[in-house]
Amino acid sequence: MKAAVYTLGCKLNQCESEALASSFDSRGFFIGTYRDDAEIYIINTCTVTSKAEQKARRIIRKLSSEHPHSAVVVTGCYAQLNREDLELAENVIVVPHDNKTDLNRLPEYLTGLDFSSEKGSLADSVRSFFDKTSSRQDDPDRFWYDSVDFNYHTRAFLKIQDGCDNSCAYCRVTIARGDSVSLDSDSVLRQFNRLQSEGFREVVLTGVNLSSYKSGEIDFTDLLENLSNQAFRTRIRLSSLEPETIDSRMAGVIRNEMICSHFHIPVQSGSDRILSLMMRHNNRDRIIRAVDALRSAKDDPFMAADVIAGFPGETDEDFEQTRSLLSECDFTHLHVFPFSARPGTAAFDMKHKVPERIAAERTKILRQLSEENFARYKRRQTGRVVEVLIEEERDGFQVGTSGNYLKSAICDIIKEGSGVCRAEVLADDSPGNCGNGSFSSETLACKFIEWT
Repeated sequence: MKAAVYTLGCKLNQCESEALASSFDSRGFFIGTYRDDAEIYIINTCTVTSKAEQKARRIIRKLSSEHPHSAVVVTGCYAQLNREDLELAENVIVVPHDNKTDLNRLPEYLTGLDFSSEKGSLADSVRSFFDKTSSRQDDPDRFWYDSVDFNYHTRAFLKIQDGCDNSCAYCRVTIARGDSVSLDSDSVLRQFNRLQSEGFREVVLTGVNLSSYKSGEIDFTDLLENLSNQAFRTRIRLSSLEPETIDSRMAGVIRNEMICSHFHIPVQSGSDRILSLMMRHNNRDRIIRAVDALRSAKDDPFMAADVIAGFPGETDEDFEQTRSLLSECDFTHLHVFPFSARPGTAAFDMKHKVPERIAAERTKILRQLSEENFARYKRRQTGRVVEVLIEEERDGFQVGTSGNYLKSAICDIIKEGSGVCRAEVLADDSPGNCGNGSFSSETLACKFIEWT
C-alpha cells in the first residue's frame, strides 16, 4: 500500500507529518506525495490564515474526488477547531488534535487487515478504527512520536514543546493546541543523544513556543546549554524564538559552534502601539536588543522574522515604523502575511479594519524589502567557508543546507563521504555556476573542501 502526506503551516506541523510518514514507512508502506496515486492520504492542516484553510479544503476536495476509493485523513489545527468544515466527502475522515496520537497506530492496524474479506471501503475501515480509539478516555500524549526526516536520513526533528500560554490577539493556534507543555529535560537529552548516536548530523528543536520551555527549574536556555555541551557531531537548529526571552545569557549559550547560525523571530510589527493591540509581550526596543544579542553571538547569522501587514488600526505611520525597524535590523528574510481575521481571537471583532487593498500594498512592500535583504545577505557569503548538511544528489551535485540556512550546491562531483562537508562559497552566484543543474537563483555555488 502507498501513503502520502500533505502539510500546511509551521515547522511543528512539518515535524509531526514527518513522524507520521515514518510510522507508515516503518510498517512497509510506500511513501509518496499527494500527486501520486495512494490508498491513504493524510492532510495536516493549518488555521493561521483563512488562505491556509481555503487551501486545505481545496486539496481535500481534489483528493477525495480524484481518488474515491482511497481514505483521506485530515488532521491539524483546522481539524481541531472546525471539523465540520472539512467533512467534505464520504471518504474523508477528520481526526482532531485530541486524537492525533492514534494516527501513529493506524499503519499497524491497516497492515493487520485482510482486505480480501473486509466489507466496505478502505475509508470505512479507517473511520471504524478512529471511532474505536476516540472512545477511550486517555489524555492525549503530545510527545507521542520520534520524528525523523525520512526523506534525507541526515536531519531529525525533536519536538520539545507544544501549546502556548500567550493570548496574542490574532492567533488561533493557542486555541487549537492548548496551554504550553514541555517534554521533560531528561527525555529531551536522552532522545537527542540517541539521534546523535544513530548518525543524524542535525537536530531541529521544534515547538509552538520554544521560549516557554520549562522542565522543573530548567528553562529553554538551560536546556540549550545542556544539549550543546553534549553535541559532538550533531548540530542544533532552532525553529523560533520570542524576542523578549533573548538576552545576554542566551546569547552566551548560542555562541557554541554546534548551534546553527540561523534564527527566526516573530516580530509581527515595529510599532509599539500595534504590538500592544496585538497583545504581544515585547516592544520595538526589545526586538532590537534581541537582534543585537543574537548578532553578538554569531558572525552575520541568517535572521528571519514573521510580520503581519494591515493589522486593525495600523496607520501609515505604524507601517513606516515597521518598515524602518525591519530595515534597521536587516533581517535576511521576512515571512509577511496580510492580516487575516480569525474566529475566536480578540482581533476578529476589532474596529478600524485596514482595507484589503492597502494591506496588500504593504505586504508587497515588505516582501520586496525581504528580497533585497536576502540578495544582499547572499552576496556577503562569497569567500566564506560554510558547513553543508547534504540532503540529496541532483544532476551529479551534492545539495544541502548550510548552517546559516542557505541552500547550497557543491560543484564538485564527490564519490565518497556523506553527512556534513565544509565548502567555500564561490564568487559567481549565478545558477549556471553549478553546470546544468536545475538550481534556483537562491542556491549558493560552493567548492568542496572536506567532509567533517
